[in-house]
Amino acid sequence: MKYEFISADCHIDLIWLPPDLFTSNSRAELRERMPFVTDTRRGKAWVAKNGAKFGLMNGMGSAGREYVPGQIHRSDRMASTGLYDDGRNGIRRLTDPELRLKDQERDGVQAEVLYGVLGASMRLNDDEAATEMVRIYNEWLADFCRTHPDRYAGLASIPSHNIDAAVAEARRVARTGVLRGLDIANRPDLQPFWDPCWEPLWTVAEEAHLPIHLHTIGGSLPDLSKLAPKVGRAAFATMISSFQMYMALPLMAVIFSGVLEHHPGMRMVIGESGIGWLPYVLDHMNLEWEDQFHDLDLKMKPSEYWRRQCYATYQSDRIGIKMLDEIGEDNIMWGSDFPHPDGIWPDSQDYIRRELGHLPEASRRKIVCTNAGALYRFTT
Repeated sequence: MKYEFISADCHIDLIWLPPDLFTSNSRAELRERMPFVTDTRRGKAWVAKNGAKFGLMNGMGSAGREYVPGQIHRSDRMASTGLYDDGRNGIRRLTDPELRLKDQERDGVQAEVLYGVLGASMRLNDDEAATEMVRIYNEWLADFCRTHPDRYAGLASIPSHNIDAAVAEARRVARTGVLRGLDIANRPDLQPFWDPCWEPLWTVAEEAHLPIHLHTIGGSLPDLSKLAPKVGRAAFATMISSFQMYMALPLMAVIFSGVLEHHPGMRMVIGESGIGWLPYVLDHMNLEWEDQFHDLDLKMKPSEYWRRQCYATYQSDRIGIKMLDEIGEDNIMWGSDFPHPDGIWPDSQDYIRRELGHLPEASRRKIVCTNAGALYRFTT
C-alpha cells in the first residue's frame, strides 16, 4: 500500500454497530443490562433497560443526534454524500469495512486510526456491564480490522472505573495482537493520572508496545433544557469551543508524576486535542519545574518528555501550525475526525492544502502520513 494520507483520529460509534451486537455476545448474566435497539417516537434508538440512552440508530455523531439540515455546516457536507440517508435505510456505511473504505477514498485517505465507544460505556451508568460492553466491542473491532489490516488501526476501548478490569482487558487485547493501541475512558470522575494506581496499566502498555490514548470529551454541561434558549446556546458554545484544552490536565499529570521517566518505551496520544495551546502549556511546565518542582522524579524538562514520547492529533488548527517549531513536527498527527460533525470529512484535502501547503514537503508528510504510519505500524 502506498500511503499519502493517514487519518490518526477517526471513530466507530456505538450507534452504527450491528443492533444485536451486545445482546448476542454478552455473558448470560449480563445480557439484560446490555445496550440494544428499540422503536421510539423519533425512530429506532439505542437504549438500555436501566434507562440509559445512546441516540438514534445510525444517527449523527457519537451521541446519535438527529441530523437537521442547515443546523451544522459540517454535517450538511457529510449529508450531501448520502451518509445519513443510507443510515436511515439500514445501510451502515461506517461499520461495513468495504463501504467505509469507499468513504475514506472519497476523502483521499488511505488508512485510519479508529477510536471507539468509551463515551457510550460511560453513559451506560453500569460499570460492570460497561466492562463487558467494551470487551464485546473490542472483539468486534478486531474482526473489523482484520479485513484490511493495511487500512485500519483499531484502538481498544479500555475501562477506567477499575484498574484491575483495565489491566485485564489490556492484557487480553495484547494477546490477540490485532488492535494497535489502548484508549482509556476519559470520564469526568476519572482517577487522576498522577495517582500511582495506574502503574500496572502503564507497565502493560509499555511491555505490549501499545500506545496509550486519551480522547478528549471536554467538561460537563448543565441540563440545557432548564436554561433559556440563548443561555443554553452560550453554555453549549462554551463547551464546544474549549473541550480540546481539557487535555492539558492529563498531559501534565502523566509528565509531572514521572510516568514517562519510568516508562521510556511508553507512547501517549492525546486525541482530538488540537495543538495551538501546547506551546504555552509545555513552556509553563518547564518554568514551574525549573522554579519550584525540581524535587519531582524527572531527569529532563517536561517539554523533553513531550518530544520523546507524546503525540497530539488535530483536524484543523491554523494557529498550531504556525508554532510547529515549538510543538515538534514529529509529535503531531493530522486526523479528519470522521464521521463526527466537528470533523472535516469529506473536505480533508482542502483543509490540508490550505493549512499545510506552505510547509516543506518532508514536514507536511510527517504530519499527514509518516508519524501515524510509524506509530501504528503502517508500512509507509
